Amino acid sequence: MITRLFVWWFRLKGWKVGETIPADLKKAVIIAAPHTSNWDFVYALATFRILGLRVNYLVKYQAYRFPFKKLLDNTGAIPVERRQTHNLVEQFIRMFREKESLYLLVPAEGTRSRVAKWKSGFYHTAVGASVPIMLGYLDFKNRIAGCGPVFHPTGDKEADMAMIREYYRPIQGRHPEKYDPESARID
Repeated sequence: MITRLFVWWFRLKGWKVGETIPADLKKAVIIAAPHTSNWDFVYALATFRILGLRVNYLVKYQAYRFPFKKLLDNTGAIPVERRQTHNLVEQFIRMFREKESLYLLVPAEGTRSRVAKWKSGFYHTAVGASVPIMLGYLDFKNRIAGCGPVFHPTGDKEADMAMIREYYRPIQGRHPEKYDPESARID
């Protein structure tokens, strides 16, 4: 499978895996941040392959076509049409309730470009499904990928996001100019 090639590339480039998801944790929303490059996809899938974990992740619907559709299907992609509202949070909450095990990887910034604030769907999904949030990261400066601490959202968005913001502050994406740790805010 192509993820074997991703693992080879990951190791060739000198990357290492940091923290991982605790073995007893079967469900979580995983933030993918900072998200500044298409390479994030390769390194994230390599990381989860090395860890032996299957994740589902969001991908824009426009990428979900030949020749990528089969790759995306095989690696857990969930296509998302970003221009329309589809009540995705409710769909994801339902998915968490129906499955025994589910790791949902969400690029909270919603794009690879610099943003003023994050999308809030990851947070509302975790709260609605009563699952924790894992702080997934790709630190290009130190070439370390992993999932930080298990974080249980309290419902106090401001306080929760302040903690998340501090966690991501030292982490550097592939294109640091496209990421502002202060953007880790939601409405």
